[in-house]
Amino acid sequence: GTGGDAVGWPSGAMELDEAFGLVGEFGPRQRRLTAFLVLLQVFVAFQSMLILIVGAVPEYHIDQEEIPTSTEGLAKHVKFASNFTSIATEWYLIKHEAYKVSLASSLYFAGLLIGNIMFGPLSDKLGRKPVYMSGLFFDVIFGYISAFAPSYEIFAMSRFFVGITNGGMSLVSFVLTQEYVGKSFWALTGSLTNVTFAVGIAVYALLGYCIREWRFLAFASNSPGLFFFLLSFMLPESPRWLYSQGRTGEAEKVLQYIALGNGKERLAVKLKPCAGAVKKDDSTSAVLNLVQHPVLRWRTVILMYIWYVCSLVYYGLTLNAGELGGNLYLNVALYGLVEVPAFPLCMFFIEKPWSGRRKSTTAFLIFAGFACMFTMFLPENTGDMFFSPSLLALYGKFTVSAAFNIIYIYTSELYPTVVRNAGLGICSMACRLGGILAPFVPSMKSLGPSVPFMIFGISGLSAGFLTLLLPETLNRPIAETFEDLQTPAYQTLKNKKVNLLEENS
Repeated sequence: GTGGDAVGWPSGAMELDEAFGLVGEFGPRQRRLTAFLVLLQVFVAFQSMLILIVGAVPEYHIDQEEIPTSTEGLAKHVKFASNFTSIATEWYLIKHEAYKVSLASSLYFAGLLIGNIMFGPLSDKLGRKPVYMSGLFFDVIFGYISAFAPSYEIFAMSRFFVGITNGGMSLVSFVLTQEYVGKSFWALTGSLTNVTFAVGIAVYALLGYCIREWRFLAFASNSPGLFFFLLSFMLPESPRWLYSQGRTGEAEKVLQYIALGNGKERLAVKLKPCAGAVKKDDSTSAVLNLVQHPVLRWRTVILMYIWYVCSLVYYGLTLNAGELGGNLYLNVALYGLVEVPAFPLCMFFIEKPWSGRRKSTTAFLIFAGFACMFTMFLPENTGDMFFSPSLLALYGKFTVSAAFNIIYIYTSELYPTVVRNAGLGICSMACRLGGILAPFVPSMKSLGPSVPFMIFGISGLSAGFLTLLLPETLNRPIAETFEDLQTPAYQTLKNKKVNLLEENS
């Protein structure tokens, strides 16, 4: 009717965020798009955790006194317990060759590092959708190469390339989930992404339990990627990206498509030409700004260390799941599922004035550190359920997952808008570095059974105390520019008393 028309035709052009308010910030269409990209995380989890089961070493015995030094010798004298196969049973990666399993895992994380660095700027230049699609395409191709690899060398190289494509593709898909929805739903889509990744780990454990032949398992866990790739053709380009490129007409089309799906038939979305179109601060100058600005310089160093520790402990404990004794598949599943309650918990704490971002991060990291430290004082096999090493390790994983979640939100609030992407980029590089080193920490057991947990414990505690040097951001205005950092509201808490005195005088 006529009433609808009056609402349906807004006068004048509007900003992008206003337009989202009009077409709906998180309507049915956005929910469907988000659900699709969030489910993709299950596939990402399969790839990230592949080595946990595909690289597991079953029980074996060597039927002679001295250990053979050649692979041929190992093939003759090693008998594996035959409940499953893995790359270790196929290429005899045990004893002096055992490091190759960790190496394949580290290559994957090294790939992630490169993928994260490459795909971010590429998707800013060429668009989100084409970069995401080509990433996913090659991800699936290299995944199949892993499954059919004739030799360890080819397997390891394919893992490296899967790391590049999988890391890049999941980064861009995360950006898409954020850019399809209104700003007020960013935290929600971010947490959903992480929860689904955690559930994906558990689903992978179930797959591994059902499929005991490693090549079939690698094949099966890579196949959902094909399904996601074919369905991805339906995704629209990011309206935010189109708008930032000055392609206003195309952005309007996408917004109309979203409006239609949200049940608002007759909307004429008119956007103002974007003021800052393609005048983006280029990344090199942004990174220089981070180093030159005194407040940000220290902030960046501390944040990089915290991200590095979160990642080191998170992946280190997860990759240690196979070495906990007990049922491999159950361990992997529990390591995934234990993260799920961490999300609502940290979302609760970070919004409370008495804990906020800063104290929550500190508390979770210190708890994680202590959980790892306590493992050292436990006898090897206690009958006690509550203080078994496996349980403490799970508890460490739970708390470090919570810290990881908060630090993501906290970091983006600590950087001014002009360098936020550069800041997050540098922090995620530090985070990948932790991932590259993590696979080798569990193998330090050779120096002493408690060495890995010493490393995780000390890292967690030190990062926890360093967090106290950062300012609280809860209920503070978000800095847009460098000038904003100089205003009293942004100074660290040490200056709080001074600020109060100034306000009173």
